[in-house]
Amino acid sequence: MAEHRLDPLLQPASIALLGASERTDSPGRVLAEMVIHSQYQGSVYPVNPGYAQILGLPCFADLAALPVTVDHVIIALGNAHLEGALSAAIEHGAKAATIYSSAVLEQDSDPPLKQRLKDMARRAGIQICGINGMGFYNLQQQLYAGIFPRAEHIIRGGISYIAQSGSAFTTLCHNGCRLGFNLCVSAGDEMTTTVADYMDWCLEREDTRVIGLFLETVRDPQGFVAALEKANTRDIPVVILKIGKSALGAAMAVTHTGAIAGDRAVFQALFRRYGVIEVDDFDAMAAILMLLQYPRRAASGGFAAAFESGGFRELVTDTAVELGIDFAELDHPTVSTLEQHLDPGLKAENPLDLWGSHNRFEARFTACLTALMQDPNVAAGAFFSNFRDGYYLSEAIYRVVVAVSERVDKPIVLATCYSDLANNALGRRAYDAGIPLIDGVREALLAFKHLFAYRSFKQERAQQATPAPVDPAVAVDWRQRLSQHSTDTLDENQALDLLGAFAIPVVRREIVASEAELATAAAAIGFPVVLKTAQPGINHKSDCGGVFVGIQSEQDLLRHYRDISTRLGPTALLSQMADAGVEVALGTVNDSQFGPVIMVAAGGILVELLADRALAMCPVSPDQADAMLDSLKLNRLLLGLRGRPAVHRQALIDAIVDLSRLAFCLRDSIAEIDINPLIAHADGALAVDALILRRSPDR
Repeated sequence: MAEHRLDPLLQPASIALLGASERTDSPGRVLAEMVIHSQYQGSVYPVNPGYAQILGLPCFADLAALPVTVDHVIIALGNAHLEGALSAAIEHGAKAATIYSSAVLEQDSDPPLKQRLKDMARRAGIQICGINGMGFYNLQQQLYAGIFPRAEHIIRGGISYIAQSGSAFTTLCHNGCRLGFNLCVSAGDEMTTTVADYMDWCLEREDTRVIGLFLETVRDPQGFVAALEKANTRDIPVVILKIGKSALGAAMAVTHTGAIAGDRAVFQALFRRYGVIEVDDFDAMAAILMLLQYPRRAASGGFAAAFESGGFRELVTDTAVELGIDFAELDHPTVSTLEQHLDPGLKAENPLDLWGSHNRFEARFTACLTALMQDPNVAAGAFFSNFRDGYYLSEAIYRVVVAVSERVDKPIVLATCYSDLANNALGRRAYDAGIPLIDGVREALLAFKHLFAYRSFKQERAQQATPAPVDPAVAVDWRQRLSQHSTDTLDENQALDLLGAFAIPVVRREIVASEAELATAAAAIGFPVVLKTAQPGINHKSDCGGVFVGIQSEQDLLRHYRDISTRLGPTALLSQMADAGVEVALGTVNDSQFGPVIMVAAGGILVELLADRALAMCPVSPDQADAMLDSLKLNRLLLGLRGRPAVHRQALIDAIVDLSRLAFCLRDSIAEIDINPLIAHADGALAVDALILRRSPDR
């Protein structure tokens, strides 16, 4: 395998422990013990002028005294010594370093220490784990580069875990016995080496089966997206616990879309684009990692569950229905087999209650669970029981599940209905047998929901059509127009012109600035009409009484125009009155990190009132647009409700796709687009109002 740029950092051939110590309970002592007393096969050189030996190894006064040039210098020193230590490591010729300290000085100079270290490292091209982190564990090399004692039972496996928090780092890899890791990283402040870099390294490893991230922020957006794309290509799932989901400048947003979208929604759209499994807490993360650390993936079909308790079956069924998990419908041969082995009074169905009597229950359980898991409609399954160490029923069910697991290649799980159970020994045995043991009904079911969602993502991605390309001449023309535009926003008429150029249907309209122009425009458009102020600087016209709809006569039109002209100014927009239909809001926000995101929501005044929206990264395919509509409560209206006709769905889908193409094509020129409303009816869809915010060079 070709050398990766992070190899000197994460799998070095030699290490210097700068600050290693014999002092009990000091960080330098913990570091020395973890590295020297492990099975790490590389060369280790303790460095501390106060010792001749540390833990039986010769100790050197400084890096210059080392007999060789090491790959990696671990710096276990306080903030006051960091600058000199990193300078010495660079002068020594090291290619990588780990720094635990925060690099914050009480009385610092300008630029501060953090910036000086970063500048120094980037000039030298040295890779750094940290600052302000807890190091990393490479379990293949048995290299534990940390300053807090590690758990002795940490297991080697297929999970690559990267955390931007030290406590989050230890939460998973210092606890439990059911997760196996190949790499655990506490990324800290990512001075030179980012989450994206660690992901890329892990994605090159044959033993990586799943990547787990505890994510506060993304410091390298392009690298992060590239890593997600690489994970898709290599079929390695990515599980993310994202924190810090605050609104992204909502108070300063010009369009409704910008105010509604926010940072969390952008991340969710990004995650959906790349099939990321997003979880809300560590229990949910651990549960899905337990499933994905093994090579088995969900087959086609639904979920199967077996029980030794009717009460547990009802509990799990209720929760599964709440979470939207479909139980597989069993085929007739499976039902017949179950009926042969079930005790009298038990029904051959899924979910399946197996407990009737003690009579040969283990053999009956094995036969029934085998039939259940071999059913062609079953994708994956679980046996729910409160497993505990040393309990005969738990031991018997464990043997049943192991036996069935050897006969099928579908994921099968031991799941409990309560979390405070003494089952560590059984959990470790199950791990070694390739069977997850997940505590908690909701946690187990959420893990399966994520597993099925990832399966669906892979299927949809394989079938996804590429959106049609934009006419290059149209794109060049509008880039030039936008670059020469004198204001940050396009007025409504200009915005509708732009939408029309990208095949989005828009209303017929005319700009007027006098009563004579008004009469001419009305004759050309025909009644009924809509009159709106077009005075520059007024973005939300309804808020200032600048919109009159359903005008049926010349007399009423003239009266309303004179009102607008007196209060707001003479420039107005006269447009056709669109047919009644369902009001839909479409919009895009050009995220500063990840690019344009499209939003579909309930339109009109409901856009800000209802929390009913769907977002996706641009551009979207017709299938993605259709799925966005399916996810909305508004979809019931679109399909026809209480006698109302269904809208022309394809026209609405086309508008969403075309808007996403526009936003992606002109992403260097446009910051936000707001179409509210786009009216969808049985014969088509029509944009009747729009606001577009240009992207200035500093955005």
